[in-house]
Parts: sequence; structure tokens; C-alpha cells
Amino acid sequence: MINPLNLFSKLLKSSNQKELDRISKIVKKVNSFEEEVKSLNNIDFPIRTKNLKERLSNGENINELLPEAFALVREASSRVRNERHYDVQVIGGVALHEGKIAEMRTGEGKTLTITLAAYLNALNGNGVHVVTVNDYLAKRDSIEMGEIYKFLGLSCGYINNEQDDYERKKNYSRDITYATNSELGFDYLRDNMKYSPDHFVQRPFYYAIVDEVDSILVDEARTPLVISGQAEDSVDLYYTIDKVIPKLIKNDYELDEKARNISLTDVGISHVEILLKEMKVMDEDSGLFDIKNISLLHHINQALIP
Repeated sequence: MINPLNLFSKLLKSSNQKELDRISKIVKKVNSFEEEVKSLNNIDFPIRTKNLKERLSNGENINELLPEAFALVREASSRVRNERHYDVQVIGGVALHEGKIAEMRTGEGKTLTITLAAYLNALNGNGVHVVTVNDYLAKRDSIEMGEIYKFLGLSCGYINNEQDDYERKKNYSRDITYATNSELGFDYLRDNMKYSPDHFVQRPFYYAIVDEVDSILVDEARTPLVISGQAEDSVDLYYTIDKVIPKLIKNDYELDEKARNISLTDVGISHVEILLKEMKVMDEDSGLFDIKNISLLHHINQALIP
């Protein structure tokens, strides 16, 4: 006897399965190029990269180039690092290219997966940023994965906190740049404090891949990046915020004893905004996370520290 639930599930696939089925067809196209790229000489790879760039500049859609581009990266990796991308990594590369989140466990090759989407999106010359969680990984991944990019005819660099503006500008001009979220953020802030665009170290943003997306876009995002010039008048603000903190109640904040950290809850944010508006410190139509209130948010976070 046929189980009606099984029949129903076969007829109506989950959205996730439909997405996997769609991407699997792309993977087959990538695999169809494998024999051809295996027959190439090493010197042919930069030439094929140049050819892909020309096709892109002549109006060909980047998605049409994807199968061939991914196949080139896979073969390049096999030759210079003895690491061949598995089909599941190709699936992850397609997801990253399309701006989606690819969940991969430790050891499944996230770093290698990134090279697929990074190479493809660097072909138009606008630059790709790969955002990592610390300076060590930014430098390591740039050096190790850079072997693949250089074999293919692209340049690769990294940003760390020891570099001066000259080195930063040079590395931001590479086809692919590895950097931490904080370095990218502070360079953006510093560029906006300069008097001339000629002194900017960053170029216009085009495409970025975020490694460890949960850590960077959730955990790290709770710590604001604050940069300042000469101090102005802010002594009074300390006294004002000092009056707000004692009025908070237990539901207004979360305490992480292990990390020795305190952060506002959604309820707490609303409570603080009400208090600041009552004290005429914040405009009625604004919120604590508005860019003009970043100094208020910084003072609140500092006052919460035990």
C-alpha cells in the first residue's frame, strides 16, 4: 500500500531541494568542462582568464561564464595545491556567487570553496573583498589561495593592522583582497575623514564574500566601530548617560558572564531611546542605531561594561 504522505512529499519538493536540483544542473555544466581544461598547458590558464574578461566586457552574462570559470579554478587548484573542489564545494561556490549563505561544517573546505566565486566575480576588474575574522586568516588565506589566483592570472593581497596607507592602497587595488571586517570598517571611516579622494586607500565596492558569516554579521556586528578626531565637548554626555544606566531594569540587558560582556536587549534599546528622548538628547524621529547617534550608542555600550 502506498503511503499518501510519501507520495505527497514526492509531488511537492521542499524549496531547499528545488534549489539544490537547480544548482546541480549548473554543477553538471561545470563538470562537462573538466576534460577540456585538463588538457590545457599551465601557460594557457592566464590566457583563458583574459578571454573570459573580454567576453564579459563584450556583454556576455557572468552566469554564462560560470561553468567554464569554475572548471578553470578547480583544475588550477588541483595543479598548484593538489586540492580538487568536490561537487558540494561547487554547489557552495554557486550559492556564494548568487549572494546566498552556504552552510558548511568545519573541514568541508570553506576556504577553497570561496575561490570559485571570488575568481568569477573578479573577472570584471572591479575587485573582490573576502572578509575574514582575524588578521592571521586574512594573511594565510591570501597567501595560500593566492597561489590559485596567480596561476590563473589574477592578483591577490591582504590587509592587516601593521600596514601603512601605501601598502593598504596597493592591496586594495588587487583583483582579490582578504581582510578582516574591522580593518575594512576602519579604513572606510578613515577614508571619509580625509580631505581628498586621492588619499583614499579603498576603491569603490563591488562584491564581497563573508567568511564565518554568523560571527561577522551577528557577533561582531554588536561592537560598533568608532573613530574620532579631536575631542570636542563630550564631557556632558558622560554625565547624561550616567543618569540613564541606573534606570535600566533586568529585562533591558543580557549578561554574558563568561565573556564578561553586557548588551542591550530589544526591549532595552527601546527603553534607552525613550529615556534619551525624554532628556532631549535624541531627536523624536530617530533611533539609537541611526548614524547620527553612533556616539550615543558608543557611550551607552561603554557605560554598560561592568
